[in-house]
Amino acid sequence: MKKFVLLALALMLILPQFAATTEANDKKIKAGFIYVGPVGDAGWTYAHDQGRKAMEALPFVGPSTYIESVPEGAESARVITGLVRKGHNLVFTTSFGYMDATLDVAKRNKDVIFMHCSGYKSAENVGNYFGRMYEPRYLSGIVAGKMTKSDILGYVAAFPIPEVIRGINAFTLGVQSVNPKAQVRVVWTQTWFDPGIERDAADSLLDVGADVLAMHQDAPATLQAAEARGAYVIGYNSDMRSFAPNAFLTAPVWNWGPLYSKIAQEVKDGTWKSEAIWAGMEQELVQLAPLNDKVPAEVKRLVEEKTAAIKSGELHPFAGPIKDQNGEVQVAAGSVAADGDLLGMNYFVEGVQGTIPK
Repeated sequence: MKKFVLLALALMLILPQFAATTEANDKKIKAGFIYVGPVGDAGWTYAHDQGRKAMEALPFVGPSTYIESVPEGAESARVITGLVRKGHNLVFTTSFGYMDATLDVAKRNKDVIFMHCSGYKSAENVGNYFGRMYEPRYLSGIVAGKMTKSDILGYVAAFPIPEVIRGINAFTLGVQSVNPKAQVRVVWTQTWFDPGIERDAADSLLDVGADVLAMHQDAPATLQAAEARGAYVIGYNSDMRSFAPNAFLTAPVWNWGPLYSKIAQEVKDGTWKSEAIWAGMEQELVQLAPLNDKVPAEVKRLVEEKTAAIKSGELHPFAGPIKDQNGEVQVAAGSVAADGDLLGMNYFVEGVQGTIPK
């Protein structure tokens, strides 16, 4: 009888743990994604959707949902709420302007995990994530600085937020590391995705002598403009060379699949915790697309060397001395810009021609 009682007590202790483990193992992830543009943009949204598909291949991830071309701001809260009401237990909001709406919906749905891309706010059930895109941006600047003949480079830029400004500066620092005479001219479009506006901005830069274009936009319009005018171009978001086979040199690109799969695994295992993820080339979240064959072999070797140096930590694109357009030192010699300064960057470095709108 005593043995029976002890066995019963042991089972009472073990069974709840077994049940909890079984429940975690059986947990199904139903993920929802909010996109700022169409999945066919070949750029930002396309890259995120490739990551969604990679995550969806996991056996414990059920069919996922995406809603494209959702306006940023308060209106996005309605769309995010709709995903929650349909039973999604993991929601990714993939543009900066969704940040406050994500936090607002998360407050009312504590049992759902939210991940916001490119923001800086968090909560108990809200994490944020982004990539150190400035690393491959710097490398693409090296390519552009080596390939220009006019020493005028054009940059088609979306909105004047730190993410975009940081990319322009990293590109310019890469350019000037190999070509101090070159200048980078910036045109703002005030849109993430509008092929017509992007094309007009690209043409305006070509009209003033730019022979290499770069971009922080979602459409391939900048590439198409360069292709039509016989210039070179640096893409963005994904490998867009099919849109400009003669003009395309390379592109800083996103690789979201591994990160999305890691987050889904953590949610399934019950190990997820709110954190700010900012991964770089070493973690392979951001990469540089293969260089076009038109890029000389010595430039390719230089890029390979600098890529290895960035991954090892030997090279940091924002290592001082760095001066702004007014000649004031922003990063002192012998130091490296802190993450907080990079995330809030609001100045242009020397070599950039243009202003930052208020």
